[in-house]
Amino acid sequence: MEALLKTGISACWWVLLAWWVISAWGNKSAVRGEPWLTRLALYWVPLAIAFGLLGPGSWFRGTWLAEGIVPHTVPVFAASLVIVASGVGLACWARYLLGKNWSSVVQIKQGHELIEAGPYRYLRHPIYTGLLIAFIGTAMKEGDVRGIFAILIVFMSFWRKLRMEERMLGETFGDAYASYKKRTRALIPGVL
Repeated sequence: MEALLKTGISACWWVLLAWWVISAWGNKSAVRGEPWLTRLALYWVPLAIAFGLLGPGSWFRGTWLAEGIVPHTVPVFAASLVIVASGVGLACWARYLLGKNWSSVVQIKQGHELIEAGPYRYLRHPIYTGLLIAFIGTAMKEGDVRGIFAILIVFMSFWRKLRMEERMLGETFGDAYASYKKRTRALIPGVL
C-alpha cells in the first residue's frame, strides 16, 4: 500500500507536468516580461533546488537534512497523496481558467485578460497556492527536515514572482486590478 501511495504522489506531479506542456501550446504572444537571467536565477534555480531537496532520501542519508519529523506510515502517505492531488488539481484548474493568458514566466500577453472566475474569485495566484500545497504534501511524504527548506525556497521564489506579476498587472489593468486586489488575497483566502 505504501508503494502505491508514493506512486500516486509521483503520478500527480507527472500529470501536472504533462498538463503544463500540453496547455502551453498556442498561448498569446508576450508584449512584456522579466529578463531571462532574473527568471533563471530567482525562479528556476530555486525550484530545481527545492525539487532536489525532495529527491530520494538516500541522497541525504547521514546528514541533518534527513532527520525525520513526520512518521513514514500508510496514513501519512495517504494524507500526503490527498494533499498533493488537491494542490495539483487547484493548479491545473487555475491554469485552465487562464487559458491563452498563461505563461510560466512573468509576462503580459497581447490582449491580456484579467481572470476573476473560479479560484481567481478569492485568490490572485491560485496556481502558486496549488503548487505550494503539492510541495507541502510531497515534503510530508518525505517526512524529513529537508522538506521544510524545500517549502520555504518555493514560497520565497513564488512570493518574489507574484509581486513582480502584480506590479505588471497593476500597470496593465490600473483601477480594475487595484479593485480586484482589494477583494482578494494573494495565496490564502482571508489570510495572505
